[in-house]
Amino acid sequence: MEEEESSPLLSQDTADPEQPPTRNCLPTANIPHTSLWENQKGAWGCRRCPIAKHKAWKEDQASSLPLSTGSNCVKYLIFLSNFIFSLPALLAFAAGLWGLAVKRSQGSGWGGPLPTDPMLLLVLGGLVVSVVSLSGCLGALCENSCLLHCYGGAVLFCLALEALAGALVVTLWNPLQDSLKYTLHEAITHYWDDPDLHFLLDQVQLGLQCCGAVSYQDWQQNLYFNCSSPGIQACSLPASCCINPQEDGAVVNTRCGLGALYLDRKAAGQVVYLQGCWPALQEWLRGNIGPIGGCAIAVVMIQGTELLLAACLLRALGVHKVAEDIEPDPLSAAGTTVSTKQS
Repeated sequence: MEEEESSPLLSQDTADPEQPPTRNCLPTANIPHTSLWENQKGAWGCRRCPIAKHKAWKEDQASSLPLSTGSNCVKYLIFLSNFIFSLPALLAFAAGLWGLAVKRSQGSGWGGPLPTDPMLLLVLGGLVVSVVSLSGCLGALCENSCLLHCYGGAVLFCLALEALAGALVVTLWNPLQDSLKYTLHEAITHYWDDPDLHFLLDQVQLGLQCCGAVSYQDWQQNLYFNCSSPGIQACSLPASCCINPQEDGAVVNTRCGLGALYLDRKAAGQVVYLQGCWPALQEWLRGNIGPIGGCAIAVVMIQGTELLLAACLLRALGVHKVAEDIEPDPLSAAGTTVSTKQS
């Protein structure tokens, strides 16, 4: 009889032993008004245990907090300026790839008389500028500090390279002039060997209204235009040397310079340009030194402004992150309120 009669509390403990209350969460079995507590728990969670939920709330709250108006203006200004610069860079990159593909399809090699292939320079230049500009666009738009640091470092590196290039141009101006003159002579010698070289030299002669490196007689260095050549172009000049290459027509007359090297200087001056491209280029540089310097200063100022804007945006993002970290936590405040009410 005594064995059968047992305390209800003892039987409960024996049949379903209760887990000891954890340190982090409050037990709900001994708290009255369980439904009210469950609602509060669903809204706030436990007072101390939901660390993962608290971190997720902080991340969501950080992403929802906007930057100030001035910081937003800086962000969109960086995005817009870099987007504008990325368009011609991507266009140059695509044009360079197309030119290389056309040359490869025609069986032309990448090596030529010039130090590097012009199309390859176009590809590399367009790729570098587009990558830097797109990193600035994405870093500003996504408020990514890593991309903004990479963008600022790339712009700073470009400014250092430009300063070094300017110092080298000023210091080595005479050797650079000799090198440029040598390049013109090499371009005349290998005129028919590379289609890119052919196009560039024609554009220089048409733009500067010149012929040859120092004089029109420099075309004697070319194997095809030399007067001792057995070909039909012997003692002739390219159509880009002609004063009127179209000869009042819509199509360029490629035979306008035929036999021009046979003529004396006065008769040849009626048909082709007698001045070489090197004196014409020197004269053009002397006449346009002001605009060239102004463009260089404008480019440096734009890059410097972009660097300052990126630094300002990075500083604003840093201040914004610190402000979010020190923001009061509503979860802990809610837990303190519940504890006060229970006590």
